[in-house]
This record gives sequence, C-alpha cells and structure tokens, in this order.
Amino acid sequence: MPYTTEDGGRLNNFAAEPKVYQASPPTKAEQRNYIIMGLLALVLVSGLIFVAFSVSSVS
Repeated sequence: MPYTTEDGGRLNNFAAEPKVYQASPPTKAEQRNYIIMGLLALVLVSGLIFVAFSVSSVS
C-alpha cells in the first residue's frame, strides 16, 4: 500500500490503481449473444406490461 506522510506526521493511504487496458470490440458470438439477450429482455418487459394492463381495472 502506498503511504504518504502529511504535515504533522499523519499517514495518508491511497488505493491501489488498477491497470489500464484498451477495450477490444465484441466478437461475432458476443454480438449475437447481446442481440439475443436484448430480445429476451424486450419480450419480458412487454409481457410484464401486458399482464399489468390485463389485471388492472383501467379500461
């Protein structure tokens, strides 16, 4: 842990910084998985909205 000493003898502890790296673009398989998960999320949200409207008393 990197410590520094301030005026008056107080120690100051800094967090360790993570290594920086450049992100790589998603592969074709990852892009396909993102599309599938997005469609499943859309179906889930649409289904929940449909159920909410069907059980509500709003006409």
